[in-house]
Amino acid sequence: MKEKLEKEVSSVRETLTKKLSEIQDKRSILRAPELRALYDRISDLEPQDKAAFGQAVNALKNELTSLVNSDEQETLEPIDVTAPFGVNVKEANRHKLLSPSLGSIHPISSELKLISEIFLSMGFNVVESREIDDDFHMFSSLNFPEGHPARDDYDTFMLDQKDDAGRPLIAPAHTSTMQNRILHQYSNNLEKGMPIAAVIPGRVFRNEDLDARHEHTFYQVEGIYVSESVSIGNLIATLKTFLMSYFGKDSLEVKTQPFYFPFTEPSLEFSMSCPFCDNKGCRICSYSGWIELLGCGVIHPNVLKAANIDSARYSGYAWGMGVDRLIMMKKGVEDVRLFHSGRLEFLRQFSPGDSK
Repeated sequence: MKEKLEKEVSSVRETLTKKLSEIQDKRSILRAPELRALYDRISDLEPQDKAAFGQAVNALKNELTSLVNSDEQETLEPIDVTAPFGVNVKEANRHKLLSPSLGSIHPISSELKLISEIFLSMGFNVVESREIDDDFHMFSSLNFPEGHPARDDYDTFMLDQKDDAGRPLIAPAHTSTMQNRILHQYSNNLEKGMPIAAVIPGRVFRNEDLDARHEHTFYQVEGIYVSESVSIGNLIATLKTFLMSYFGKDSLEVKTQPFYFPFTEPSLEFSMSCPFCDNKGCRICSYSGWIELLGCGVIHPNVLKAANIDSARYSGYAWGMGVDRLIMMKKGVEDVRLFHSGRLEFLRQFSPGDSK
């Protein structure tokens, strides 16, 4: 049996070594199905054969890794990527750059594009958020007056630079900082009998305790809709329509529960059943069976008044959803910190042609 197992490993070594010399993306050899099959084979072996076979397979992978690393060191010369090519430099003497086929769009970038396209198809405008903002747009315009206790819930990052009022500029903790600007920008829509409808994708920053579900830097998509006779039912229908399109589902199990946000009244937490444990409870959902997707609610009249919109005539709804968490659920990612880790073995899963 030992001799037979050694031949299996030897045969795969010969196959992959030959394949390595023929492919452009050398590192893809470490994900070859032949190598995965050897690892899968271990569980089927008798106990006395597992250790030796596993060591042989690991030795083969280490051997292949060394060959890949050696090839990369030989072919990738250090270059100054900021140096322009001279107009008279011959093509043969120019720096050899990596093929774009070796790269891929980051999953956050590709999913933000998809999310924007879905909301555009639903009649929403897409407006980019800001990464530095002021006290007025972060707090005052959203019904957080000076001294309001809810300000304490936002342990935000402050800059040394000050705004015109002498207050520190802020790295936004939510994309809601754009609400007042959007309401002003599209206020003429209301006079024409058209709604204000916009989504705002952007990066936000919070002083978080980091774990599998929380990062200090992540992405949100804010949504705003204002018109006459808007209800919370319109809000839930909009979110369910988006989520069904995003996840490719005919129906989804969601739930809402009361919450508190100064800028909406009533306010809700909007949750979806955990896809990692089928609602049974696991560490990703804190053993609750549910993952909170977003906060939402009916826009508070004071927020409309701050934008000079008649709150007696018009009403609206708003939400802020975490993009990273949506991707976790869709792609089966168990740790949000992977998105910003820069780990190539994680990012390569999302290269063109990947099933995810």
